[in-house]
Amino acid sequence: MTIAYLNGTYLPLEEVRISPLDRGFLFADGIYEVTAVIDGKLVDSASHLARLERSTAAIGIPMPIPAADIEAAQKELVARSGLTEGLVYLQITRGVDASRDFLPSPGMQPTLFMFMQDKPVIDLPGVKAGVAVATMPDLRWARRDIKSIGLLAQAMAKQAAKDAGAQEAWMIEDGFVTEGASSTAFIVTDEGIVTRPYSQAVLPGCTGAALTALAQESGIAVIRRPFTLAEALAAKEAFMTSASTLCLSIVRIDGQPVGDGLPGPVAMRLRALYIDHARATGV
Repeated sequence: MTIAYLNGTYLPLEEVRISPLDRGFLFADGIYEVTAVIDGKLVDSASHLARLERSTAAIGIPMPIPAADIEAAQKELVARSGLTEGLVYLQITRGVDASRDFLPSPGMQPTLFMFMQDKPVIDLPGVKAGVAVATMPDLRWARRDIKSIGLLAQAMAKQAAKDAGAQEAWMIEDGFVTEGASSTAFIVTDEGIVTRPYSQAVLPGCTGAALTALAQESGIAVIRRPFTLAEALAAKEAFMTSASTLCLSIVRIDGQPVGDGLPGPVAMRLRALYIDHARATGV
C-alpha cells in the first residue's frame, strides 16, 4: 500500500481527495519537486527544498509549512512506506478557489501533497548500455527556472522521443541545447564537462549541481556555457542527470552515436561518485 500525505494527514494514496477546484488542476498553478531515496534516506534534500522555496516565492505561493517540517513529513512517509529506494514526489498548489478566476481569491490556503514511488534509481536498465535522446524545438514557457507543474510541453516531448526510439528529449533553442525534458544535459569535450549556465532558460538541477561539485573536487573541469547540437554530436561523451536517473550516459543523439556509442568513463565515474555521495549524505 502506498502512503501519501495531504495537508498534514497521512493516508493511503487511493484515499486522497483533492478538490477539482484546486488551482493546480484548473490552472497548473503550482510547484513540484522530486527527491531520490537511497538506502531509505532522502538525497540532496536541502537543495531540493531550497529550490522549492525559490519556485514558490517566484509565483507568489506561500510555503504551507516550513521547509524543515516538509522534510520531516517526507522522512515520515519513507518510514511509513518502508521505502528503501525510489522517489518522493511533492507538490504545492495555490489551493482551492471556488471563483475559478485567473486572479486568485485573497487568503487562499495552499495544498501540500506528497507520495512515494517505489522504483529503482541505482540499477537502471540504461546504466550499462546507455540511453538515446531525440532533439526537438524547445516550446516551453520562458521561466524554466521555476519548477512548474505545467508540464504539457515536456510530456509531448517525451512522447515524441519515445516514438523516435529514444528515452529522453533534448530541447533546442536558437541552435543550442537547453536541457532535457526531465533532465540536465551535459557533454564531455577536451575542455572538460560542459553544461549550460543557470538562467531563466533552464531549471537549476539539484542532482546536476551536486554532481558538478563532485567533478570539480575530483579534478574534472566544469565549464558552464551553451553548447550546440553539432558540438554534442562531436563530443567524447554526453550524459544527463536527474533525481530519478542520477547520472546516465547518452550514447545516441537523433540516431547518431556519441563517441564510440558506449557509456563513457567520465559519466560512469561521476555516477559512482554520486551514489557514494548520496549514501554518505542522505538524511
